[in-house]
Amino acid sequence: MVIFKERMRMAIKKLKVDFPGKDLFIDLFGDQVYLVGGTVRDCLLYKKITSSQDIDLVVVNSSYQAIEKKLRRHGKTNTVGRSFAVVKFSYQGNTVDIAVPRRDRKKEAAGHGHTNFTIESGPQVTLEEDLSRRDFTCNSIALRLQDDVLVDPFRGVAAIRNQRIIMTSPESFADDPLRVLRSARFASVHGFSISNDIYRQAKSIPLNELSAERISDELFRLLLESTDPARGLGEYLRLTVLEKLYPELAALATTIQDAHFHPERDEQGHHTVWAHTLITVSIAKKLAARFTLSEEQTLALLLAALLHDAGKATTTRWEFKRERMSITSMFHDSVGVRVSQEILDRLRVETRKNYPLRKTVLNLIQQHHRLYELYRNRQAISFKAITRIVKDMAEEDFLLVLLDFADRRSRHATPLAFRGLDAISRWFLAQKDKYQVNRDTIAPLILGRHLLALGVAPGVAMGRMLKEMYDRQLNGEFKTREDGLAIVSRSLRSLAGKPKHTR
Repeated sequence: MVIFKERMRMAIKKLKVDFPGKDLFIDLFGDQVYLVGGTVRDCLLYKKITSSQDIDLVVVNSSYQAIEKKLRRHGKTNTVGRSFAVVKFSYQGNTVDIAVPRRDRKKEAAGHGHTNFTIESGPQVTLEEDLSRRDFTCNSIALRLQDDVLVDPFRGVAAIRNQRIIMTSPESFADDPLRVLRSARFASVHGFSISNDIYRQAKSIPLNELSAERISDELFRLLLESTDPARGLGEYLRLTVLEKLYPELAALATTIQDAHFHPERDEQGHHTVWAHTLITVSIAKKLAARFTLSEEQTLALLLAALLHDAGKATTTRWEFKRERMSITSMFHDSVGVRVSQEILDRLRVETRKNYPLRKTVLNLIQQHHRLYELYRNRQAISFKAITRIVKDMAEEDFLLVLLDFADRRSRHATPLAFRGLDAISRWFLAQKDKYQVNRDTIAPLILGRHLLALGVAPGVAMGRMLKEMYDRQLNGEFKTREDGLAIVSRSLRSLAGKPKHTR
């Protein structure tokens, strides 16, 4: 902490930001233009603006119309955010949000949600008023572009120095319930601790008014942006987010596991499914980075790690087994698929950038014990078993390897202290290489057009024959199209030679 604070002092002394268009904005608005929000926070934390960072500016003592008029002479302006007093300005291939200071007033005193506001904006609103409506003090800082002077009326710099997430305004914190979820993400992404006031207030903030899109977007950002998303998910439990939005997962925090097979424990020393889940997510995140998965694959793996044991809350039982009382969770994988379907339905998860996110997550949950079962019976495993699993996973079987490893590794005394995959994972990958099972080798060799050429008419019979031939291909009965067509020809001749039954 001492080292971090010293670095913060140095960062503040040397804080100078630069981004495309900065000089233009100073020329147009002089000392009235400020950089605000998360960009300032990240500059203080990381001493730079990343290429993906949103640039948000506020221009004081000016009207929306005057700002837009000045900007349109130099680039493209988009007034889609006019109701929020924001101009989207495109300049040299970059887009910047430029706003007029605003204050938000509630329409209904008891109402929650971002739609329950009347927005006032214009030169009569001060910069401090604009900063006061923001969620956390670390985000309520402004930087004057002309001379890099910080404006910090709510001690946001001190909060960053102390690595704390503090409400800017306790009175208005509940105005947007998403702030509860955002506090968990910021804690996870930046390694900050959440103030006790937020925990206390979060208990009474309803989250049911949040749209599915906002909830899922916040969860996805937590999983993707944090190097250790398990920390943010742990905050979801403390902030009652799990209880209100994901009760199926909240139940895992009070579902115990057999300590003999699951030595992992939560903060209180309990062997819970939730403790196991968080460790599995942490391992999955490390694996995603190590194997440079795409963003969509990473999200699929992390969602599957989060949901893979969701079925245990309703399937966990005491059972006398192996001469002792044991805790078992029979069929939790198939039950977990149904539970996960309900969660993904609520979040409206389908595809993401054309990637079959929902399908992949559910496949991973359904199959998450399958690799270990194959390994246990490896003496009897053949080409057929390997091709089937690759087919069933729709070519995302490597994600299954990673999930299987993360699930098993979570039981280790030092679960994150690994350098690579273990013997079980390597065995499966070696079997794939041995049998040359890949996207090309499991593609159907016999297609409808081939059957048409042999005189098979389109219809139900053709469909049955195509399925039968694909099953035989996956069973290893033929490996070339010629061999497959020879089987079809023999089958057709056999059918032709059979007498037709008449009444």
